[in-house]
Amino acid sequence: MPADDQFVLDAGGFSGLLSRTLFWAGHTLFRISFSLVWRRRVVGRDHIPSHGALLFAANHASFADPPLVGSSVSRPLYFMAKEELFHVPVLGWLIRHVNAFPIRRKEGDVGAFRTAQRILAAGGAMIMFPEGRRQKGGVFGKPKSGLGLLAVKSGTPVVPAYVHNTHRLWRFPRLSVVFGAPLTAAPGETAELFSQRIMDTIRRLKEDHFGSDR
Repeated sequence: MPADDQFVLDAGGFSGLLSRTLFWAGHTLFRISFSLVWRRRVVGRDHIPSHGALLFAANHASFADPPLVGSSVSRPLYFMAKEELFHVPVLGWLIRHVNAFPIRRKEGDVGAFRTAQRILAAGGAMIMFPEGRRQKGGVFGKPKSGLGLLAVKSGTPVVPAYVHNTHRLWRFPRLSVVFGAPLTAAPGETAELFSQRIMDTIRRLKEDHFGSDR
């Protein structure tokens, strides 16, 4: 079933109330946990618009990255998750109720792209990872064009975010999230070039705050 047939944006009634309750309960739980256990530090919150369509683009080193970035932001966020997770008992039900929608990663998933467009057209905010999948060892991977294509097609600004130390999560290091100023695609800029510019900006956020060797 296409992703846009499985996902209801701003559902009303009990289902909508349940989703909002679960999202903000999870948001609070992760915010407290990351702050107390991993001493999470957030830099650059002033770069985040408080309303309107918005994309967050972060490097991806751990399964903890989506909740870490999401709990660092004071507005509800949506995100894509690989389709296989939605077939896991309990987990699939839960993530579907906390603003996640499925994407088939091995093929061009038109349904997931349309769902993302609907979210942005309604003024929502999304987290995406330009690299597409987790990168081992905290290194940067080559960006894919999906984020750039969505941003170019929708005209949505992108807030770059560098997530630090999540690849060492089980050693309990201090975690950091650094947000940069919003980026917009230049006239005529291709999806590939914009995705690369976003990734280059994320790399600069790391170098500016942590140096190039950490």
